[in-house]
Amino acid sequence: MEHLSHFAREFLKALRNLLPIAAVVALFQLVVFRQMPEDPLQLVAGLLIVGVGIALFLQGLDLSVFPVGKNLANQFTRRGALALLLPFGFAIGFAASVAEPALIAVAGQAELISEGRISSLILRLVVAVSVGLVLVLGILRVLRGWPVHRLLIGGYALVLAVTFVAPPQIVGLAYDSGGVTTNVVTVPLIAAIGIGLANSIRGRSALTDGFGLVALCVMVPMVGVQFYGIWVYAFGDPGAVPEPGPAEQTIPWVVEHLLGLAQMIRDVAPMVVVVLFFQYVALRHRLAHPVRVGVGFVMVLVGLYAFVVGLKMGLFPLGTQMAEQLIERGAPMLILLFALLIGFATTMAEPALVAIADQAQDVSPAGISATAIRLVVALGVAIGITVGVYRILAGGPLHYFIMASYALVILLVALAPKYIVALAFDLGGVTTSEVTVPLVTALGIGLAGAIEGRSALIDGFGLIAFASIFPIVSVLVYAMVLEAVSRRRKEPS
Repeated sequence: MEHLSHFAREFLKALRNLLPIAAVVALFQLVVFRQMPEDPLQLVAGLLIVGVGIALFLQGLDLSVFPVGKNLANQFTRRGALALLLPFGFAIGFAASVAEPALIAVAGQAELISEGRISSLILRLVVAVSVGLVLVLGILRVLRGWPVHRLLIGGYALVLAVTFVAPPQIVGLAYDSGGVTTNVVTVPLIAAIGIGLANSIRGRSALTDGFGLVALCVMVPMVGVQFYGIWVYAFGDPGAVPEPGPAEQTIPWVVEHLLGLAQMIRDVAPMVVVVLFFQYVALRHRLAHPVRVGVGFVMVLVGLYAFVVGLKMGLFPLGTQMAEQLIERGAPMLILLFALLIGFATTMAEPALVAIADQAQDVSPAGISATAIRLVVALGVAIGITVGVYRILAGGPLHYFIMASYALVILLVALAPKYIVALAFDLGGVTTSEVTVPLVTALGIGLAGAIEGRSALIDGFGLIAFASIFPIVSVLVYAMVLEAVSRRRKEPS
């Protein structure tokens, strides 16, 4: 009964996370378009299946991956076992990224739109290796006390330099891939490792040194994917997505779903192997509750599969349909208003953002409010998605918009109080949720596909990147305002 009530709570929480999206869509469908969406029952069924998938997935993580992973990180920290901590960081970063639902969704769309030239599997492997390597760098940063802003400024300078030589077909996808690497699976584990390390080392601050791992995990995949794109478009096989033949079309639905579930087992297997290897081989400790952990892994598998099925039924068609309706209206202001509202609504309900904001409030000596952070970040995401949609409507190279945005970020980093920098970049990495990413990706691709002269591959991707950049700006400005108010109060009247 306890597990059933836990599932019910997670399911209701997932539905609550979906509610803002449903409210915005309903507002536009009933008030603006004055019509019912196509196949409303299928859309509702898809959203409910997404909710069930998220609930199973999160409960499975709570039973298996999170307690085991956090316990491993704590044991490494207590022992001071650097030789084990760094391989663990790489392995858990790689395994969690490979299984990331949002990355699976974006990679699948990239393979489809590029007609098979970009491989979904290779793209996910490139991102996963990048996250693993940068997690090692992030752990070393905490151990050595390196200032995070220097790593971030140098890293993003490299990202922008590679953008100049990368093919335009890969640029938007690369920036989006960085934005989806830190999500439901990775954020809690990465944040726990960083804050745990900072708390265990004398002279480190949980706020200044504990945050920043998420930001680094967003940055480096952007470089890796752009290098992959350079190789693909210079030497790779053009490829093609095969059309399903008669035999494939007549596969019974039971067999089709069993094959899909088998693919999910392949996706989650690396994370299971990493956890069990370090638990039994590296630390030589038995699992405290092996049956519970096993049930948790099964729930992760089933939840991931239900999540993907629900996306195909609900959110992807919904995003494409909304884009087509908005384009048919020929009213750019309506499109921008939709982007603004959907960005704010989805971010306010993002569970990873709630968790990071609460942690920041707990460790902050500067009076940072968790509620204020969520509002500020949601506003940043709303503005970012709106800017990204404006770029699709108006045209123009993506990297010019990206460079201007990061130039603003670098200027604010130089002016903002240093205690907020790592947190601001981390918050930029947790704003794209398992619900937001598919809907925003479908919206961008739908808009680009419906506007003459736009390419779905070149122009359709990139919205997630803007949704990651502008929260950094809004949080840095928020901290600067707090500092100014604090100074004014201390001044003698």
